[in-house]
Amino acid sequence: MAGNGNTAGLRPRTGAGRRRTSAGLPALVLILGLGLSTGAVAQERTSELGSETALRVCADPANKPMSSKDGEGFENKIADLVARELGRPVQYTWFPMATGFLRKTLLDNRCDVIMGYIQLGERVLNTNHYYTSSYLLVTPKDSPLAGVTSLSDPALKGKKLGVIAGSAPASHLVRQGMMRDAKGYELFVDRRYQDPSGDMLADLEAGTIDGALMWGPVAGPLVKAGHPNLTVQPLLKEPGQPKMFYRITMAVRPGEKAWARKLNSIIRRNQGEIDAILRDAGVPLLDDMGTGPKPADG
Repeated sequence: MAGNGNTAGLRPRTGAGRRRTSAGLPALVLILGLGLSTGAVAQERTSELGSETALRVCADPANKPMSSKDGEGFENKIADLVARELGRPVQYTWFPMATGFLRKTLLDNRCDVIMGYIQLGERVLNTNHYYTSSYLLVTPKDSPLAGVTSLSDPALKGKKLGVIAGSAPASHLVRQGMMRDAKGYELFVDRRYQDPSGDMLADLEAGTIDGALMWGPVAGPLVKAGHPNLTVQPLLKEPGQPKMFYRITMAVRPGEKAWARKLNSIIRRNQGEIDAILRDAGVPLLDDMGTGPKPADG
């Protein structure tokens, strides 16, 4: 997912350490491009599906703060919650969040669910969304750019912004004629060796860039965990497409409607606990329409 994070680069889903990222977007989301290509929808299946002895999850083993092999990612914790409700253990199939992830995992029947998947695409069946988040502008707390809510704000003209290639913010920078001043970071990398999100935050703290444009579920937890001198601001005022906020779901195979309904029921009954996991991690939560923060009791 979690998405890595951008629609061109929302594949949700970044994090600490030298690992691969979906920093561009929502993960899975984020990662976002995972479910955007078209494909034939499988014949409808109404049985519960796959394994009845374990919750089989496909995830990136090095995609903190979303997922990690040590189980510390916030999507790992949400998977634990789902498994608890099912009365089954979690069983992971680990696979890098890169080209071929969907085809070689969920669609190859190596698992029964992917956590942190953007609510788009025809190659999967999405559950109901369990959170909504957006891209952020990350700046030093004392920066004159702190509080900027739109890339069209004149305060950003001539500033050097870090941006993940292929992400939604990158498209807006191109439209605004601001890409020539930007510094690009790769979207699809092996995070065991590269860490674009960590590099971007390091560059921001070093003054190499003036601001960092990052997917919220990536940037929020990273800033909370290790960058107390930085602040984050959701970009909620951007006109036009691509949009800057996305709803995040769990993905199952097309046609597995009974399984999706079971997951929807778990999400509905446990939404408060899911919100608590996300807030504790530092994920910025928005209302369903992406217009402002989600109320604490919402």
